Amino acid sequence: MMWTKLFRKTFSVILMAFLAAPWLHAQAWPSPVDPRISAIAESPSPERLEADIRMLAGFGTRNTFSDTLSDTRGIGAARRWIKAEFDKISAACGGCLEVYYQRNLVKAADNNRIPQDTWVVNVVAIQRGTQFPNRYVIMSGDIDSRASNTMDGESDAPGANDNASGMAGAIEAARVLSQYKFPSSIVYAGLSGEEQGLHGGRYMAEVAVAEGWDIVGVLNNDMIGNIEGIDGVIDNTTFRVFSEPTPVTETEQQRSSRRFYGGEVDGVSRQLARYVHKMTDLYMTNMRALMIYRLDRFGRGGHHRPFNDFGFAGVRIMETHEHYDRQHQNIREENGIKYGDVIEGVNFEYAAKLTAVNAITLAGLASAPAAPKNVKIGGAVQPSTRLQWDAVEDPNLIAYKVYWRDTTSPQWEKFRYVDKNTTDVTLENIVIDNYLFGVAAVGRDGNESLVVFPGGLIRRN
Repeated sequence: MMWTKLFRKTFSVILMAFLAAPWLHAQAWPSPVDPRISAIAESPSPERLEADIRMLAGFGTRNTFSDTLSDTRGIGAARRWIKAEFDKISAACGGCLEVYYQRNLVKAADNNRIPQDTWVVNVVAIQRGTQFPNRYVIMSGDIDSRASNTMDGESDAPGANDNASGMAGAIEAARVLSQYKFPSSIVYAGLSGEEQGLHGGRYMAEVAVAEGWDIVGVLNNDMIGNIEGIDGVIDNTTFRVFSEPTPVTETEQQRSSRRFYGGEVDGVSRQLARYVHKMTDLYMTNMRALMIYRLDRFGRGGHHRPFNDFGFAGVRIMETHEHYDRQHQNIREENGIKYGDVIEGVNFEYAAKLTAVNAITLAGLASAPAAPKNVKIGGAVQPSTRLQWDAVEDPNLIAYKVYWRDTTSPQWEKFRYVDKNTTDVTLENIVIDNYLFGVAAVGRDGNESLVVFPGGLIRRN
């Protein structure tokens, strides 16, 4: 009997200890894979993209100075068709898109690429967020095209790849994502006047600033349909993401601080590029993002730049291998070489893949909580690193993720989850000198905000 009582007592102690074990009560962190986004990745249709690209190329030219009155030729017909497509998508989802034109008169005296005063007209469709309607993620494509002479509004310039592919991608992303609801707003934009100096993007960015838009990120799609490079390479499994390293709006004090504290490749646009890379790795089959540490192609520009000029995160997404005989060229054949941006140069399956890259990135960011603000760091001449940040007010928030990586690594490598009620964490025995750090907010569905690089120091008492 004594041994029975002793056994029962011992068993009870062991059972209580087991039930109290920390691994049974640890926070159940969400899966990083969102089933909705897995479905979104498979949804863009090569057939629908082909139909849209053929339609846009079929307007003959979409040059900024081309016909605006015809129903079949010129930029006016093209932008009316784009608006009609967004209107159809909105009707199919019960009016979920706010579709409108955005007009800006560009004066000839203000730009040497504008021979006469010209209306630059964007087409905008907003899928309003259910919880944070003034927080935006934006996907853009360019409406306009060009021949050899950027001011030539008469010659044929079908612009099948540059940039009917990107514009068709924005329309197709709207078809796919309008079937879902998101806490934050998604903008699908057709921007004009790109070939004459990024006028459409600049005006949209100015409007966003004037109206106080909270822009999380801008995905500029410019040429997403070519897989045959001028270098002879055929590649349908990679694409490029161009991003500037740090914001041009930073202060002289911030630039000076970087010399001592780091962050030369950790601006908001670079974090957006990393996000695109991460989402592609997570959800796309046989597709790889190549991060290019440059604002754009060498000496050239795109419609993400006007948003960067105001300090917003923005990147350019495009094919890896360009074919320069098919860009900015009059349609012709010389010495057996065919020139011109025609439909035969577009691979519709590849354009669908890059549209999917955009769609999953938009969905992830529109689902995630806002990024933490006022992230600070400390740990100089100490064995551990400490981070602090302001709490994110979002009912969807479940945790924060503290990231770190080697100073030479392009991607965030390691992380630690932190409870949503914690905004001050110490990484024990992780020396601040040897790594770069950041913090992201995580939603219940596993979707994360952009990572925020520390912008201030924790002062030692």
